[in-house]
Amino acid sequence: MSNAFSALIWWVVPAVGLIGALGYVTWVSKFQGKFQQETQRSVGQFQRFQDSLRDSQARDAEDVNTSEETSSKSQGDKNSESLAATQKSSRISVIRPDAN
Repeated sequence: MSNAFSALIWWVVPAVGLIGALGYVTWVSKFQGKFQQETQRSVGQFQRFQDSLRDSQARDAEDVNTSEETSSKSQGDKNSESLAATQKSSRISVIRPDAN
């Protein structure tokens, strides 16, 4: 290789690296705020979704509890007998194929 070519490489490679680094820093500083806002907005939307899901589950649980209280007051012992029968019938036997 000639001396001129090797000198060109020693100047061009660092210059390209410097230009690339400056371009990256400029791009990050210009667009970083936009990406952070979008991320925060997405996280906020997800948290609102979780809160609404918790609220709806709590509301459903309250509705079930109030309906059970109402039916237990009106049916008395019948409800406890049917609940016991339901619990017994909901148990499922599992037969394992490897069991001898």
